[in-house]
Amino acid sequence: ETKRGADALCRELQYQQLSAAAIHGDKEQRQRDRTLSEFRSGRISILIATDVAQRGLDIKDVMYVVNYDLPKTLEDYIHRIGRTGRAGAKGTALTFFPAEAYTPDMIRMARHIAKAIRDVGQSPPEELVALTVQRR
Repeated sequence: ETKRGADALCRELQYQQLSAAAIHGDKEQRQRDRTLSEFRSGRISILIATDVAQRGLDIKDVMYVVNYDLPKTLEDYIHRIGRTGRAGAKGTALTFFPAEAYTPDMIRMARHIAKAIRDVGQSPPEELVALTVQRR
């Protein structure tokens, strides 16, 4: 979610020999446009974006969205995962819930996400359901 966090994750992925790039508000528009073009063309396979930078992005054929940081609101969650599975295509969204960050707000968000998943006729993962019953 943070600019520094996006850059740090990008460096780690590149260190692991993965084709990754980050976009955020500190990057010049020219850099962001070039990065998006490279992602769309497949030259870059992993795009890391902060919430602010990813607003308004329309990228076809995104198969995976990984929420490395938990969104602050359900609306942000829906907006993020809406990048995958567009126009009837299949997609996968993965959200990290780090154990050391289990807070009442995070557990509340887990409940909202589980409900949103049920509302579209799918079953939330067992791990998410287990998280929603903690600390009631």
